[in-house]
Amino acid sequence: MTTPETGVYISNGQMYQELRTLSDGVTRVETKLDGIAQGLTEVSKDITDHETRLRTLERARWPMPTIGVLAGVAGAATGALALFAR
Repeated sequence: MTTPETGVYISNGQMYQELRTLSDGVTRVETKLDGIAQGLTEVSKDITDHETRLRTLERARWPMPTIGVLAGVAGAATGALALFAR
């Protein structure tokens, strides 16, 4: 007769229970990762929308400095014309 080895004995039932617990944990992590991935997709869409809106605003704003310069030149020309017309 052989003597049992010293150490820890883990039964098949205990191994199965640990495997099920691990499987449940992995399932929870996968579910959370899916939620994060969906959130990132929505954030990406928001960023694209904001980027488009910013580009539109930037394109609409470029004439403002030009109009300011033209108004300044017109005012200076009017002032110079009034000064020399006396």
